[in-house]
Amino acid sequence: MTITVTTRSQGHVGEILFSAPPYNFASPELLRRIADALDAFDADPAVRCSVLTSAGKTFCGGANLAGDDDLAGEAGMDSVAQLYVQAMRLFRRKKPMVAAIQGAAVGAGLGLALSADFRVAGPGARFAANFSRLGFHPGFALTRTIPHVIGQQRAAWMMLSSERVKPETAHDWGLCDRLAAEGETLAEAHRMAAELAENAPLAVIAIRATLIGKLVDDLEAALAHEHKEQTTLKATADYEEGVASVFERRAANFISA
Repeated sequence: MTITVTTRSQGHVGEILFSAPPYNFASPELLRRIADALDAFDADPAVRCSVLTSAGKTFCGGANLAGDDDLAGEAGMDSVAQLYVQAMRLFRRKKPMVAAIQGAAVGAGLGLALSADFRVAGPGARFAANFSRLGFHPGFALTRTIPHVIGQQRAAWMMLSSERVKPETAHDWGLCDRLAAEGETLAEAHRMAAELAENAPLAVIAIRATLIGKLVDDLEAALAHEHKEQTTLKATADYEEGVASVFERRAANFISA
């Protein structure tokens, strides 16, 4: 998989563009490069806010559980653990970030979208925590970030049903903050980031830190618990069937009680 992460600045807004075609699957290396870019923006006083965007039709298709040998093999959960190490670097950044969601944000891709402070969704955006359909447990601290953003009841529905949430519903729920017209998702994300960047940078950093409070520490604890549950479920027949059904584009036939 070819991974590229590029950055640019526009005024006081830094942009991170990532690409891992064809579906921008999440991997430890992809997240490491994004985290490195965020660290650089945190260290640059000229950058007050960042925009996260991806190339192609899919924002991030999650982790490639069926096709990535590092994730599918015996050491797969070690690779997932490294993914979460990099995820914590995203969560611990200092400055606000806006994600431009032009297509599907699924599984770990939803986790990546929710690592941002705000989200702009285009008409083709879809948000899904599809772990139950895979016979797996949510990861990327989604068991904390989804309830934090949309509330416990809607979060429970998303994770237990694996429903793909469309932009209008996502906006009603607060899962995304603004809707954009076709082809305007990135531009709208930049407009939102520019509004944040107009304000006093030290105050923005301080207010964001206060609002987050102990949430970041809770996310780290959630990641450890999620990884444990994922390790257990990865050894089950339901997981094998769930991943195979997605890879083969068919309905799953779960048999476990």
